[in-house]
Amino acid sequence: MRTERIAEFESEDEQLAVNLRPSTLDEVIGQEETKEKLRIYLAAAKNREEPLDHVLLQSPPGLGKTTLAQIIAGELGVDIRISSGPAIEKAGDLASILTNMQPHDVFFIDEIHRLRRNVEEILYPAMEDYKIDIILGEGPNAQSLRIDLPPFTLIGATTRAGLISAPMRDRFEVSFRLGFYKMEDLRTIIIRAGRILGIEVSEEGAAELAKRARGTPRIANRLLRRTRDYAEVRGDGHIDREIACRSLDLLRIDEAGLDEMDHAVLDVLINKFGGGPVGLETLSASLSEERDTITDVVEPYLLQEGFIQRTPQGRIATDRAYAHLGKKTSENRLFD
Repeated sequence: MRTERIAEFESEDEQLAVNLRPSTLDEVIGQEETKEKLRIYLAAAKNREEPLDHVLLQSPPGLGKTTLAQIIAGELGVDIRISSGPAIEKAGDLASILTNMQPHDVFFIDEIHRLRRNVEEILYPAMEDYKIDIILGEGPNAQSLRIDLPPFTLIGATTRAGLISAPMRDRFEVSFRLGFYKMEDLRTIIIRAGRILGIEVSEEGAAELAKRARGTPRIANRLLRRTRDYAEVRGDGHIDREIACRSLDLLRIDEAGLDEMDHAVLDVLINKFGGGPVGLETLSASLSEERDTITDVVEPYLLQEGFIQRTPQGRIATDRAYAHLGKKTSENRLFD
């Protein structure tokens, strides 16, 4: 029974996260340059009655790649099929998806940099000529079957653009790099989400949540939901600056938006390795954390905010990191 209640709570939380997503391009807050380009490309594709050219979305996690793909499909008035690189194990899996799509539909592949090479090679003719080649049988009796596909739009999303092969990258006609959100935009997102959730959020409370949301809408919405819980149990149900601060302190998210993992990385760099440089493998082993978690989740914000630097020799802690942790800069550092 307890497990069922937990599952029900998690399902409800996931559904709330979906409900907070914008459904049209006009509802998207921030990313103005990307939105303007998309409006032009979408209008042109609809005027010509052609599928939108294939799109590559690049950004750290939580900046809205999946949401943007769903919005593109909605703006085009077509269906969207969603999958991920690791989930497509065989060429047959890909063929099954592509052959069941309708003309101009959108096929979204998250983590496209993790596609298997044999699957990726099937995508090349599919993207260029809307055809796929399937091998039937094995050995000398094997035969190649070419299947025509309806014209479609592939949208790929990645947090590691450098891991996408050059042939795959070259087949995307449109590429967008989504940046971290400004605090003003995050504040607007939080107040909008508060209205959807039916909770009043003051300007000051929204600003405090936005300041600690690491420039990421997904994190901003998660902090809002957890602060809503705190406000309902420890307050009067409203979120002001005091409630926001108390909730975020309980979550151990400091005023710069750094959480326990961020502090762990900086602590290892400064206290264990004298500020660095430290290689990724060493850092991963010291923290007992996966490399991808460090590079995809932790590092982008620390780099953006100037807490660490990446050098050919490894990661180093900056003067700002020392000051943030209340440490004196090491005199033995190799880099200033």
